[in-house]
Amino acid sequence: MSWLSAPYRIDGTGRTAMTDDPRQHAHDLIEAVLFTAPCERVNRPDFGSGILEMLFDTNNQALETAADFLIQSAIQKHLSEFLTVSQLSLNRDEGMLEITLSYVLRETGEPVTDSFRREV
Repeated sequence: MSWLSAPYRIDGTGRTAMTDDPRQHAHDLIEAVLFTAPCERVNRPDFGSGILEMLFDTNNQALETAADFLIQSAIQKHLSEFLTVSQLSLNRDEGMLEITLSYVLRETGEPVTDSFRREV
């Protein structure tokens, strides 16, 4: 099975780029959800997680719980037909955000662990 490449782009032949790798497709979709701010996408104001807004807040248990909730709910809302999240870990350190996510691909049943990093 092939999927549209995310983010959308044109390949070397001038056609819409596609991917055959379900792991890469899932990684690209998760990254889009995680690092898109709500209201950033035209006609999809609810798309995204809003996690980057929390990057410079003070570290505490309440913030970690809120971040975990934001990430899990955004992924469930936008990607539940592709994957199921099994574990989430969040690490923030001086402008660096690292999210490690374990999930199962629904199509193949394959467990995957991916890390997503963003510097601000």
